[in-house]
Amino acid sequence: MISIENAIFRYAGGDFCLSVPKFQVAPGNAVAVVGPSGSGKTTLLNLAAGILTPSSGVVQTNRVEVSSLSENARRDFRLLNIGLVFQEFELLEHLSVLDNILLPCRITSKVVLNQYHRDRAAELAQGVGIGDKLPRFVRKLSQGERQRVAICRALLLEPSLLLCDEPTGNLDPSNKEHVLDILFEYVRRSEATLLAVTHDHGVLDRFNEVVDVGQFHATGARQP
Repeated sequence: MISIENAIFRYAGGDFCLSVPKFQVAPGNAVAVVGPSGSGKTTLLNLAAGILTPSSGVVQTNRVEVSSLSENARRDFRLLNIGLVFQEFELLEHLSVLDNILLPCRITSKVVLNQYHRDRAAELAQGVGIGDKLPRFVRKLSQGERQRVAICRALLLEPSLLLCDEPTGNLDPSNKEHVLDILFEYVRRSEATLLAVTHDHGVLDRFNEVVDVGQFHATGARQP
């Protein structure tokens, strides 16, 4: 599902450099990425998603060499193949919960919004306990509620790959376990792949594999 080889990435204007000689995630696996703050965990996820591209090396995701695609092609590839849960959620404050969940259908011509997507959005929201908040603007939600909106949005188009950056970081213990159950049930039922950054070592036993990003070479100023 993910294969990164001999990749080197540097942030423009900074000293940070992440070198990944070899990193692979097999289809259907649930892999946790751990490591100290600033070691490059989020950078690794963004390389796999094609949000970032390396200055050298190859990044393949779902058998597509995303590192060689144009920016627009990478965007469409992400929307059709990857469910992303960002650490900062990346929700649009002026939109309702429902419209934020449906956002992937509105930013590419590759997907036509229909009643199925609306029904699925409502079902996902109900599943994570925010079904009654679909009309509400996200600016009126708590951090934990925002987190759950982001997770619903990531699952909307039934992706084959989930890339999650601290997916339970803003949830209380009860909601954390509930959301993890939903994510892992989706992975199991859909035979999807999960790659998740986490600082919560209490959830690591739920993953098939744990990767310490410290095994890769990172130098310079700290970055995500």
